Amino acid sequence: MAPPNIASLGTISIFVDEVMELVELDNLKDAIVGLLGITGLSTEQRKRLTIAVELVANPSIIFMVEPTSGPDVRAAAIIMRTVRNTVDTGRTVVCTIHQTSIDIFEAFDELLLMKRGGQVIYSGPLGQNSQKIIEYFEEILGVPKIKEKYNPATWMLEASSIAAEVRLGIDFAKHYKSSKLYQRNKALVKELSTPAPGAKDIYFPTQYSQSTFGQFKSCLWKQWLTYWRSPDYNLARYFFTLVAALMLGMIFWRVGTKRENANDLTIIIGAIERTMLY
Repeated sequence: MAPPNIASLGTISIFVDEVMELVELDNLKDAIVGLLGITGLSTEQRKRLTIAVELVANPSIIFMVEPTSGPDVRAAAIIMRTVRNTVDTGRTVVCTIHQTSIDIFEAFDELLLMKRGGQVIYSGPLGQNSQKIIEYFEEILGVPKIKEKYNPATWMLEASSIAAEVRLGIDFAKHYKSSKLYQRNKALVKELSTPAPGAKDIYFPTQYSQSTFGQFKSCLWKQWLTYWRSPDYNLARYFFTLVAALMLGMIFWRVGTKRENANDLTIIIGAIERTMLY
């Protein structure tokens, strides 16, 4: 998807529609987010909405922290499908995942595996059916072969655990740094860190995509919609405002019109202030 032209509301609307379609929220475009577990969107739908909010800024790279944690297996699969759709648009998505299933694990293209202490023990492609990472660890002397139909994510963690390092007498971080994969990655980083001939630095003419007045209008319209989407809240506010107005009106009715009532007015005001403070 091409970046939207901020000067054209029509282009912005089209771009938003594309994002909604990308995260599969077309049928919920008029829904209210609501309260989690009570009204509105479910946990899985909220996560997809969070992804959509980031996508409308048209970033080239997106970082996600455990997007599949919390929802059930079906919801996690839907979220992962959204992530995959995002990657298919040409963007890079970096995720941290926890206790993942085979299907979710093998939906990724690259894996960065670190052991305790932040030391890298694998950085490279997963391959079809996780074949690349399986081959990498099975080549290490003493690492057991993966069992048939076993989750490669679980096997990978078991094969590279601290207990496995002690049993095999090997430091997986040092083994990775001495591998051909590390040399290839190092050469790739050096190549990509060198700007291409004729490349120019990224430049933005303004700090924000909208003017100050445009931001004010957007925030005002958002607040307007928020109030009108909460009729119960507004009704309660109007009711308490009316009650407070009537109560204060009756308390101060014709007070202060005569000089002898001035002291009473001062006493009433002092009592009200003490009540509000305590």
